[in-house]
Amino acid sequence: MGGKTPLIGILALQGDVAEHRRMLAALGADTRDVRSVSDLAGLQGLIIPGGESTVMDKLVRRFGLQEPLRQQIQAGLPVLGTCAGLIMCADRVSDGIDGQETLGGLNVTVSRNAFGSQRDSFDTELDVTGVDSPVAVSFIRAPVVTDVGEGVTVRAALPDGRIVAVDNGQIVGLSFHPEITGESRLHAEFVARAREYSPVA
Repeated sequence: MGGKTPLIGILALQGDVAEHRRMLAALGADTRDVRSVSDLAGLQGLIIPGGESTVMDKLVRRFGLQEPLRQQIQAGLPVLGTCAGLIMCADRVSDGIDGQETLGGLNVTVSRNAFGSQRDSFDTELDVTGVDSPVAVSFIRAPVVTDVGEGVTVRAALPDGRIVAVDNGQIVGLSFHPEITGESRLHAEFVARAREYSPVA
């Protein structure tokens, strides 16, 4: 892909951090686990991984990361949110637990655990706008996007119409896990996007 090596943070308080780290390393990006405010310095991109959105919300607040992350996102930091990460990026959660908050930045409404329990997890192939052939992905207790606001593009939906990938040019939100199936093209696209971003001083 050429060009400079971007530094991409992975929110590492909870969730499938290692899979994203391996994927980014294979694509030539430098990575940093984000657990404190100081870890945000110089980042050109941020991945918010899968996990449990309610736990992630509590931990970003406990570690003093909520407002600094919101500020970085508002300043234009590219973000890739997978599964729980999509929920964390959404402006609205239709069925969140009492007091649940998000980081926001993506003008969508999501429904948590829309695909049921862990037993209802499944793998499939999806057509994703901008990717030249179907993408192999895993859905694990996945959310679904129920409303798409202004400025957001739908990039993938299931055959029944449920929206599972959205993009506003800065933030990519995925209901599914490409990193678990070894599908690297969406991460490669994100690395290219991060490469073009100048970190906030």
